[in-house]
Amino acid sequence: MSAPPRFLRGLLLAAWTAVAASAALAQAVIVPKPGPRDLCPVCGMIVSKYPNWVATVLYKDGHAHHFDGPKDMFKYLHDLPRYAPGHRPEDIARIVVTDFYDLGKIEAQSAWFVIGSDVLGPMGHEFIPLASREDAAAFEHEHKGVCTLRFDAVTPAVVEQVDHGRFR
Repeated sequence: MSAPPRFLRGLLLAAWTAVAASAALAQAVIVPKPGPRDLCPVCGMIVSKYPNWVATVLYKDGHAHHFDGPKDMFKYLHDLPRYAPGHRPEDIARIVVTDFYDLGKIEAQSAWFVIGSDVLGPMGHEFIPLASREDAAAFEHEHKGVCTLRFDAVTPAVVEQVDHGRFR
């Protein structure tokens, strides 16, 4: 059997590329970037100075709150009346963190968070977000992490412990 004509190969390649690109876009996590004046509602730091650590809570109306790391994002989520009066959990459209390895945006609820490592964020000890269990295990091993948590396991007590450098 002979190879398909050149134009047919080109057409097939273009179709495959379009399918792959649309699948990637369907999986892309898109949230607005913090502007130069956006402050973390928890600590008051300018978020855009720390692009590798940005976490974002996006509301259904398009309003976004940005954070200089997941730790402050968790503090915010655990005490909305204090940090975001008038905002309700049911109005949140998505919660996004920055993956430590590829710096892409990932849904916080699907992320793996390593604590107790030798990597510090802008506010000290931090929840290091990773996209997969395998990445989290590798990071934990390479950076002396103490444990890995899922989003739902991060309670106010755990956040306070991490904030004070206690991991067990």
